[in-house]
Amino acid sequence: MPLVLNAATGDDGRRLDRILRKALPDSPLSLIHRLLRKGRILVDGKSAPADLRVHAGQVITVPLEDAGGKEINQKGQSGPVDLLAPLILFENADFLILNKPAGLAVHGPDSLDTLAQAYLAPKIPPSLSFRPGPLHRLDKPTSGVIVFSASLAGARRFSALLQSRRVCKGYLALVEGVIEKEGVWEDELIRDQGRQKTFTRQVSDTDKDLSPEGTKNARTRFKPLMVKPPYTLLQLELDTGRTHQIRAQAAAHGHPLAGDRKYGSRRSGDLLLHAWFLEVPAETPPENRGFPPAAGPRLPRRMEAPLPEKFRMRVKDIFGEHVY
Repeated sequence: MPLVLNAATGDDGRRLDRILRKALPDSPLSLIHRLLRKGRILVDGKSAPADLRVHAGQVITVPLEDAGGKEINQKGQSGPVDLLAPLILFENADFLILNKPAGLAVHGPDSLDTLAQAYLAPKIPPSLSFRPGPLHRLDKPTSGVIVFSASLAGARRFSALLQSRRVCKGYLALVEGVIEKEGVWEDELIRDQGRQKTFTRQVSDTDKDLSPEGTKNARTRFKPLMVKPPYTLLQLELDTGRTHQIRAQAAAHGHPLAGDRKYGSRRSGDLLLHAWFLEVPAETPPENRGFPPAAGPRLPRRMEAPLPEKFRMRVKDIFGEHVY
C-alpha cells in the first residue's frame, strides 16, 4: 500500500528530497535516500532523483515498506483511512468513488486498488464470492472520477448501467492544434497488445500483433472550451469505453494530447487528461429489476472530480484563464 502525497503551492520548485524530509519527519533520512536511489519513489508515476524540482500539483508516491522490511512513517498518518480520505468524493454501503491522482496506477502492487481494499476491508462483511475493486478503467496518467464497488449489489448495479450505456463519462483534455467547432469522432479501433497501444483500423489493420478480438467501434463527442494556438482545451464525452479511446482518437484526427509521446505528441510536459464527471440516470434501469428504486444501490446523479492543481496551473499559463 503506497503513501500518496500531493505537492501543494508551497512545495513548488523545491527539491524532492527536501520535501520528503518535511513530509516524513518520523522516517530515517537514510531510508528515504535508499528508496530514492533504488528508484522506488515516484513523481507522477516515474522514478525520480533526489534533486528533482517538484511542481505544485505533482503526485509523489512512496512505498510504505522497503525491500528490507523497514517501514516509512508519516507523522499524522495512521493507515488507509488517512491516506485515502483526501481522494474520497462519495461513499455509501455499495460504492466508494474517488478522485484518482495522475501517475497512480489503478491496478497492481502499490496501486489505488491496493489502497481502496485496505480501506474497505474493515467496513465490509467477509465474503468468499465478493472482493471490492474498480468498476471501470482509468489510465495511469489520467486523473479523475473512478468508482469502486463496496458490495456485490453495487458491482452488479454499476455493471448493468455500463452494459446498457447509461453511464455518461465526461473528460477534460489539453490537445495539440486548434479545434474551433464541436463535433464527433467515430472510428473503428483495434488494440495492438504487443505494444500496448490502440490504433484506428486504417493505421494498423495489417499488423501481425493486432488484438484477436478485432476492431471495435469508438464514438467520442467533443467541444472546445478554450483555444489558443497551438493548443485547445476540450471537453469530451464518451459514448463507448475502449482502451485509450480518447488518446488514440485524438491522435488519429491530428490532435494528440499535448505531452502524450506514446501517441505522437511532440510537446514537452505531461499529458493532461482528467475524468471530470460521471452521470447516471435517476431511475433503476430495466436490466436491474432485482433492485427497486427505493431499495437498490444508490449513486449520485452526477459525480464530479475537481481538477488537479497541476492541470489548473497549466491551463492558466496557456490560456490566461481558470477552468472549473
